Amino acid sequence: MKKLSVMVMAGVMALGMVGCGSTAAEAPAESTAPAAESTAAETTESTVEAQTEATDAQTEAGRQFVVGFDAEFPPYGYKDDSGEYVGFDLDLAQEVCNRLGWTLVKQPIDWDAKDMELNSGAIDCIWNGFTMTGREDEYTFSKPYVDNSIVYVVRADSDIQTEADLAGNHVITQAGSSALSALQDESKADVVNSFASLDEIADYNTAFMNLEAGTNDAIAVDIGVAQYQLTTKADKFRMLEEPLSTEQYAIGFKKGNEELRDQVQATLDEMAEDGTLAEIAAKYKDYNLDQMLCLGK
Repeated sequence: MKKLSVMVMAGVMALGMVGCGSTAAEAPAESTAPAAESTAAETTESTVEAQTEATDAQTEAGRQFVVGFDAEFPPYGYKDDSGEYVGFDLDLAQEVCNRLGWTLVKQPIDWDAKDMELNSGAIDCIWNGFTMTGREDEYTFSKPYVDNSIVYVVRADSDIQTEADLAGNHVITQAGSSALSALQDESKADVVNSFASLDEIADYNTAFMNLEAGTNDAIAVDIGVAQYQLTTKADKFRMLEEPLSTEQYAIGFKKGNEELRDQVQATLDEMAEDGTLAEIAAKYKDYNLDQMLCLGK
């Protein structure tokens, strides 16, 4: 009987030891679970971050670049005979996009509504013979790339030879244009007051139609646009020798959007350095654009 009691006690002790051993063996597994979960979470988070960065990179590389332009402002932006939007500035924008892996979207705009289009995000920039002179505080501008002049154009048979001869005549220009800004400058107050009228119109094509028809006697217009018209209708119009004013063209971005401006500017600088800018301008030498470039000079 005593022997049986000893055996029972030995069995109980053995079971107790097994039980304690089992608990000790399982404890480390329980203590490593949180670490494993933490490692998995960190791995997942890193993967998500990497995927997000890759997606952002792809989105940036393949982004759409929406250029707002006046579709009736040759040779900078206009519609050709086949119905395509073409022009010097659009050619520059296309080359920038080609180099950055972007898709160019050519967005014709109402020039009077250019600020609304830009500030609303409908367009990324204004790139279309856009004068920076006098507007430096209103936009984030690229470096100037074209030296431009504002000139007067009259009919070929007109008696008008100088700005002073415009007194008593009807002058027209585009609404919201740099030519209008030049005429509204205080230094031109006496000149403008001598006009019979200073009319504003939505686009220069219509202005030249008015001039040809005799509705107006002179147009205040950018020299590039004037030379385009003189190239195609030299027998209809002529340009006064003395310019109304001189200015510079640049690309206008929304105020504060320096990141996009810097990306575009760096690419334009490359184009100026490797000669591509000059090559594109040479296509428009009939409008003197090859002589008007100032970027990189």
